[in-house]
Amino acid sequence: IDGPGHSPPSPRQSVRKNLDFEPLSTTALILEDRPANLPAKPAEEAQKHRQQYEEMVAQAKKRELKEAQKRRKQLEDRCKLEESIGNAAQTWNQEILPNWSAMCTSRRVRELWWQGVPPSVRGKVWSLAVGNELNITHELFNICLARAREKWKSMPTAPPTEPETEDASLSLADREASLELIKLDISRTFPHLCIFQQGGPYYDMLHSILGAYTCYRPDVGYVQGMSFIAAVLILNLDTPDAFIAFANLLNKPCQMAFFRVDHSLMLKYFAAFEVFFEENLPKLFVHFKENNLTPDIYLIDWIFTLYSKSLPLDLACRVWDVFCRDGDEFLFRVALGILRLYEDVLTRMDFIHNAQFLTRLPDHISPDQLFSHIHAVHMTSLAGAEQSSPKALSPVNQEQNDTDTSSFSDPVLHLTV
Repeated sequence: IDGPGHSPPSPRQSVRKNLDFEPLSTTALILEDRPANLPAKPAEEAQKHRQQYEEMVAQAKKRELKEAQKRRKQLEDRCKLEESIGNAAQTWNQEILPNWSAMCTSRRVRELWWQGVPPSVRGKVWSLAVGNELNITHELFNICLARAREKWKSMPTAPPTEPETEDASLSLADREASLELIKLDISRTFPHLCIFQQGGPYYDMLHSILGAYTCYRPDVGYVQGMSFIAAVLILNLDTPDAFIAFANLLNKPCQMAFFRVDHSLMLKYFAAFEVFFEENLPKLFVHFKENNLTPDIYLIDWIFTLYSKSLPLDLACRVWDVFCRDGDEFLFRVALGILRLYEDVLTRMDFIHNAQFLTRLPDHISPDQLFSHIHAVHMTSLAGAEQSSPKALSPVNQEQNDTDTSSFSDPVLHLTV
């Protein structure tokens, strides 16, 4: 009800009151009447401005509708994904894990595995798949951890410095002394998560696993890159079980060759990789050769950290899912999958830009796209790889090799070097 002192609504307020969508203030200015001290707009100009205003509002509404539909689609997709993960977790918990020995190699389980292990059961699946050939117990972990803590207490308080070189001939005492390098590397492990750095909730766990391993394997010691592997395990397992999986993973032939810096064996891996590289991506292979871009430039970092540093963490975990099942050869399939995914981009780059791109992959990579390209990788040419070396490095056992995997969604790579 109008009363004394009540002022009538302005034209802008009247217009906005009747709108379903609140336009931006800059678009609403079109409808403002000119100040009283200026001549009124001609009718034609006023009509033109009103038409422009209505067009702007219509476009804004259209954008809003499009964004609302996009948000709705994202919500639906997220709900479907969560439902799918929940159903998969139920299948793993109720059917697969209780009957692991009988089901782990079945076609159905392999297909589920390829699609990604649900996060809630990932740690358990990884532990079972990796196994414990070293027969490490929780007690042994505690013994190694106690030794590491004694070493840390006796160390000087000065901050550790970067090692100048990796000397494979270091004495056991010197390698055990690499304990001091752990603190330096931990600070650079998934820094964006802010959980592994000093004061973070997982700092002590990561520090413990790396220190215990250095005392468990003083012949290997601590090598840069190990912290990323241990960190991924910590996110999925409790500390003792993460240590057991960590030690067994690093005991695999490929990881041991790289972490012990066995140059001759590393070169054999690279030579075998190039055989399959040329077979799958001949155009990119020639381009890399012409630019002198050798596999060690990008493969070493990928293999050292099992892609946990190079790929987005959720995607790296999915890579780990299949790696824990298929072993070392899958790491090279992933490498070829990445090269295949970005083949068009890489063939247009020179040496510097290729090296920069491959050592710092995009932050956002579609898991489905990458795995589609990994699936498209063919590993059938054994002849050239066999000429590289007489030693077979594929951990896939003969029974698996004899199995017809052609109908699986993830054909097994037979990497022989």
